[in-house]
Amino acid sequence: MSYVVDGEPNRSIDNMTLPALHNTGVLYRRILSQFPQDISLAFAYGSGVFKQQGTSQGQMEKNMMDLVFAVDDPVTWHTMNLLQNRKHYSILKLLGPAMISSIQSDHGAAMYYNTLVPMDGRIIKYGVISTECIIDDLMHWKTMYAAGRLHKPVKLLVQGDNGKLRAALVGNLKSAVTASFLMLPESFSEEELFLQIAGLSYAGDFRMVIGEDKSKVANIVNDNMEHFRIVYSNILRDCPQVVYKPQQGKLEIDKSPEGQFVQLMALPRTLQQRITKLVDPPGKNRDVEEILLQMAQDPDCGAIVQQGISSIVKSSSITQSIKGIATAGMWKTVSYSSKKLLKMWKGWRRKKSVSQTS
Repeated sequence: MSYVVDGEPNRSIDNMTLPALHNTGVLYRRILSQFPQDISLAFAYGSGVFKQQGTSQGQMEKNMMDLVFAVDDPVTWHTMNLLQNRKHYSILKLLGPAMISSIQSDHGAAMYYNTLVPMDGRIIKYGVISTECIIDDLMHWKTMYAAGRLHKPVKLLVQGDNGKLRAALVGNLKSAVTASFLMLPESFSEEELFLQIAGLSYAGDFRMVIGEDKSKVANIVNDNMEHFRIVYSNILRDCPQVVYKPQQGKLEIDKSPEGQFVQLMALPRTLQQRITKLVDPPGKNRDVEEILLQMAQDPDCGAIVQQGISSIVKSSSITQSIKGIATAGMWKTVSYSSKKLLKMWKGWRRKKSVSQTS
């Protein structure tokens, strides 16, 4: 099993990544060199890194490059970054690093974004999150904001020697598979599974109503099937509840009440709590295990899991987007939003054109 750091294979973690673009190792190293180096995890994702359906190589390299940095000490990191890259910040820079760190950790999805930053011939957006917060999200799906991005193939640029973070990265992938199993029929294709996984973090996201290309999930999966296979194949082979036939691209899972109960009990804690809130009448106060045992026998089990995920994503996507207006500044917010709306319109036109010619 392998992943990529700065474009070079490494064998020390499950398949989190693949080379995303040819000859990009130097570009990523050049960009990373312009930030404070105390980073426990850094990854690049999105349409500026991975090819998506309907996007040429040239267009992709014009797209904004999305990055996330997890740091052990956000106050120190922002202090150093304000010295090196003060222009990246909105007017909030006047509040100082302690307040920026507080805004980062205490509001939205515990992520602080600087966006529309020109760097080495590309436009980048980078989010900063504490190592503690990203581990919490990966393990428990508290907001599914960072966890959702890491359900899909990413290009891992920095991976520190943090055993808890390493385990949380793999656990997050296993949780994505488990939640998807509960929402799929007894037999399905690899593509259906990967579409389900890629769609988890968009369920309930208000930006999918306005501001995002409606074909976004399919665009992510269709041109990156091999990336998804490499990320998930070992997890699927090792899972005792699934029959995985990689040569045919087919899977069969245990949909018995016993099988579904095992899957429900393996879900992240926040999702279990949201499900409990959805199905337990007020005043009953039954324990989680009792509720999930009952739910495992419910024909609507998958739909309830979907509702639980949507409720997590909806609240974090709204609060993070509101925070984004302050962290980006008004001009950048308008510019960024207009580009998103243009992308959505182009996706709609492309889909309409395909449906008319078929």
